Amino acid sequence: MSDPVTALKGLKNTGGFASISEVGPTGMITLRGDLSAKPVIKAAVAASGVTMPEQGRIGSEGNHAMAWMSPDELLILCAYGDVHDRLAALNKKLSGQHTLAVNVSDARAMFRVRGAHAREVIAKVAPVDMHPDAFTPGMFRRTRFAQVPAAFWMPEPDVVQVICFRSVARYMYDLLGMAAQSRSEVGYFRR
Repeated sequence: MSDPVTALKGLKNTGGFASISEVGPTGMITLRGDLSAKPVIKAAVAASGVTMPEQGRIGSEGNHAMAWMSPDELLILCAYGDVHDRLAALNKKLSGQHTLAVNVSDARAMFRVRGAHAREVIAKVAPVDMHPDAFTPGMFRRTRFAQVPAAFWMPEPDVVQVICFRSVARYMYDLLGMAAQSRSEVGYFRR
């Protein structure tokens, strides 16, 4: 088996007021189905290793996570090497249920925005209120970053994780880097 390669081969930009880096290969499973059905909840929790998230939230434990994407969709995150086994176990537990579980690991790219002004980077490119009272760690949001559909969350107060389609990874990286250029801080989210 060949080694996984990310869209931008781990590109990093540390020259701005926040650092932008492509996250290494990450296992991602999209699960669609009736999220209120007990068999779906049980299988999703077993596959992710975390509790079922509420609407607009992400639950995480180490490098395992599960995010609420829509009323009938979850995103399960795990180690890249574990995704095939987790997907097989998930499909086995959901046998007979009207669901769809798909490995989307290689169809997505993930970026990390890190720094005291990480909120400013996101606020410049996405129509989301990034004030600390409005968007807190553990919240999960799907939106657009300029012209690109994406999802993001804050695993820590000064870190934002962004997921987008692999086909627009370079655009996303350049967009985040432009928003984080040195001396372009707005200073709106001062502590």
